[in-house]
Amino acid sequence: MNIEIVGYALALFVGISLGLIGSGGSILTVPILVYILKIEPFLATAYSLFIVGSTALVGGVQNAINRKVNYKQAFLFGIPSLLAVYAMRAFVLPLVPDTFVFGTMTLSKNVLLMVLFALVMFASSMKMIRPKAITSPPTQPQQGKLILQGILIGIVAGTVGAGGGFLIIPALVLFANSSMKEAVGTSLFIVAIQSLVGFLGDINNPLIDWNLLLTFSSISIIGLFIGIFLTRYIPDNNLKKGFGYFVFLMALYIFSKEVFF
Repeated sequence: MNIEIVGYALALFVGISLGLIGSGGSILTVPILVYILKIEPFLATAYSLFIVGSTALVGGVQNAINRKVNYKQAFLFGIPSLLAVYAMRAFVLPLVPDTFVFGTMTLSKNVLLMVLFALVMFASSMKMIRPKAITSPPTQPQQGKLILQGILIGIVAGTVGAGGGFLIIPALVLFANSSMKEAVGTSLFIVAIQSLVGFLGDINNPLIDWNLLLTFSSISIIGLFIGIFLTRYIPDNNLKKGFGYFVFLMALYIFSKEVFF
């Protein structure tokens, strides 16, 4: 079977993840691009921003129509976050050297990027496997902490092309007093803007294969609608925990492959 067809088939699961649990798209996208479609990791993180951004935009618009997006929170969190993403992609990452030396170990930028991505996957999987119960959110939104969280998550997302929804949703519940449904809807809206603005830092890259990128994104959007449909039949908590174990195993594989093999 053509390896490209396999990659496109897996693109469906990227959208399904976003449709089912409002996050997880980039956690799947980067490994598919790097290990199945054989795209260089730095370019794969740029692709991930566009693919997840365009897919989340469709979900975000649908949530906006259903009035599940809090625009004030999206502004307070999203603007600092997207500025951090753009700054990382356009100005910081191009300055990162091609190799790093840690004692007797030498790591290339691509390997280090995948190791950082694996660590983000580990953190994300723990949030799904063992979510912390939020029993008493603050009675008033903590705007300063929300802005700070936006900057920090923007730095993470800009560096590895991932970490948006898994980190944004808890931040909105904890610091903005959002309900879970509103947090998911607002998160998709933020991820869409954050990712697409972050991609602008790479848009002039001559290596971008637009045919691959648009095809992958279109299939992912189809998966989004499948995921939204499946939410009627799959319990959210069971789904998140099962997906969390899958992400954990993927992170273990990526970390082992890049560091030891």
